[in-house]
Amino acid sequence: MKRTTVKEALASAGPVDPILVQGWVRTRRDSKGFSFLEVNDGSCLKGLQVIVDAALPDYAHIQRATTGASVAVTGSLVPSKGQGQKWEVVAKTLAILGEADATYPLQKKGHTLEFLREIAHLRPRSNLFGAVFRVRSRLAYAIHQFFQSRGFVYAHTPIITASDCEGAGELFRVTTLDAKAPPLREDGAVDFTQDFFKKKAFLTVSGQLEAEVFACAFSNVYTFGPTFRAENSHTSRHASEFWMIEPEIAFCDLAGDMDLAEEFVKALIRDVREHCAEDLEFFAKFVDKELLTRLDFVLERPFVRLSYTDAVDILLNSEKTFEYPISWGTNLQSEHERYLTEEHFKSPVTVYNYPKEIKPFYMRLNDDGKTVTAMDVLVPGIGEIVGGSQREERLDVLLDNMRRHGINEKDYSWYVDLRRFGTVPHAGFGLGFERMLMFVTGVGNIRDVIPFARTPGVCEF
Repeated sequence: MKRTTVKEALASAGPVDPILVQGWVRTRRDSKGFSFLEVNDGSCLKGLQVIVDAALPDYAHIQRATTGASVAVTGSLVPSKGQGQKWEVVAKTLAILGEADATYPLQKKGHTLEFLREIAHLRPRSNLFGAVFRVRSRLAYAIHQFFQSRGFVYAHTPIITASDCEGAGELFRVTTLDAKAPPLREDGAVDFTQDFFKKKAFLTVSGQLEAEVFACAFSNVYTFGPTFRAENSHTSRHASEFWMIEPEIAFCDLAGDMDLAEEFVKALIRDVREHCAEDLEFFAKFVDKELLTRLDFVLERPFVRLSYTDAVDILLNSEKTFEYPISWGTNLQSEHERYLTEEHFKSPVTVYNYPKEIKPFYMRLNDDGKTVTAMDVLVPGIGEIVGGSQREERLDVLLDNMRRHGINEKDYSWYVDLRRFGTVPHAGFGLGFERMLMFVTGVGNIRDVIPFARTPGVCEF
């Protein structure tokens, strides 16, 4: 008999006989002559009630159907007589597939997020993390759907790279050299020519530079893959391994880049609102009561666009005391970004034209000589959710930028070639997948929207 998922059973248009349901026991309640099991298989938030009659031959096994045990039930899907559920299963057979004894950590009681991180191999079975990872799955699908429906080509960029796209130097080194006795040059420095790749290699911090290569051949491309930062940060917003979505668009300027980024953010929110309603209602009830209001806030309001200079002026004139003082030439912090969206404009905001000193070498220099065509998309509750720019397509200006940032042209000769051979205006942005997940779920810590978090000192599982 073909298995029916719990989601399919709960959405059934009519009774089903026979039906096979398989899953894990959430709870069991025994009464005179009957036992009631709640079975969940991860296909949806709710469990399916199974009624097991004490007269069944299999009832002898009911004591083994403890919380966490896996079961297979055959029977009839019938209208439920209980409150809050449309259908239930009257069992004809009950098989215990895998037992779970009293040490099973997810008993029916409250658990802290910190405790659940320690059992990341079991936490997907909880209501909260089942909902989080179903939304994660749907959001990944929506990302591909968004770009594929617009004719973008999906490009796979390297995970191991020799380039540091952001120039921050926070990279994980990839090496096969003996850590205790690495080969040395005459000057005493490590001789990386004897390493596996014959040079220094790292885990990528971004697929952007390689995506530009593909954009200069296919026009519109996007990457979606893991990225890494060796940043010793212990905040709730930073992880050492996370996923990034990075589109790159040829024949595009800053305005077109902002158009696509704003459209992208709204499209993802709209998709999750439509396809993950049950899980979002759970988050709104138990995680963040303002969640749905905040999502609709971004969906319903147009983005306000203003320059970095105007944003700094607003913050300086706000008469609000910030933890991080603001001045022209400094990075906007989350508190500044949230003030702009939540208090000043009461709207999602896109800030553009940032000082060149605080941005990477690849961003296009504006005519004022002081700013570059960078942009950040800001939303309430999070602050920056997208960062991007128009790229510097002029060979001479790019070379000047590289010199100013202390970047060796020889190391990026392939990137410079894009400006030598058929250069075009182009732009792109990056959206942190986990940052977006935090926004659409209301979950406040990045460690709780990643299946197995990688943070400083943590590399379990």
